[in-house]
Amino acid sequence: MRLGLVLGLALVVSGCEVTTVQTGKPPRNRPAPMQPAPPASVAAKPFTEVVNRMEPVAERMCRSRAPNANCDYQIVVDTRPGQPANAYQTVDKTGRPIIAFNLALIAEVRNEDELAFVMGHEAAHHIEGHLSRTRDTAMAGDAIGGIFGAAMGADANTIGVLQNIGAGFGSRIFSKDFELEADELGTIITYRAGFDPLVGAQFFTRIPDPGNQFLGTHPPNKDRIKTVRRTMADLR
Repeated sequence: MRLGLVLGLALVVSGCEVTTVQTGKPPRNRPAPMQPAPPASVAAKPFTEVVNRMEPVAERMCRSRAPNANCDYQIVVDTRPGQPANAYQTVDKTGRPIIAFNLALIAEVRNEDELAFVMGHEAAHHIEGHLSRTRDTAMAGDAIGGIFGAAMGADANTIGVLQNIGAGFGSRIFSKDFELEADELGTIITYRAGFDPLVGAQFFTRIPDPGNQFLGTHPPNKDRIKTVRRTMADLR
């Protein structure tokens, strides 16, 4: 297990911004190298303990379900002050999966089960291949927008706009499904690491409910809690 300090990650993202209804994204500032940081200065002892228990379980699950994937997770913490609570999953240039938390998120959770569930959810995004699947649908949407614009005889600028619209549509079309998939697998990972996903999912009761918005990035909170309960019923 490695804990690191991340000041910025300008990378493709799949994950959730856990205190808003927006999709979690890395900071937009210039990326900085990840450097070692003493755990005591980055996170409280419970955070370190959760990572120590969750990471090996997530990696075993990754190797079992996605044998061709890089399953060497790196857990990093963004220590910049003033950031909204956030956790997300991304990859580095070599394809190594990264799960990032910021200090506000660590302070926001009320117990180890909630923190473990967030980590399990983000780990599941990588195992399910949500980054590449989102990228593929975005590229398909971009292509469709370009073809439509060309068929209509649009100029280059209009075609570009249509491509952007198509890419945005494509990147969101399966977003809710991906979140529920990550909730399901994240529940399994959390449970196998010895935490209680039902307690962890109480986090959803304290964050804004996105509702069932058309092309929204996240499903309604009630659907997410229902997914956790159903998965736990199957596990027990």
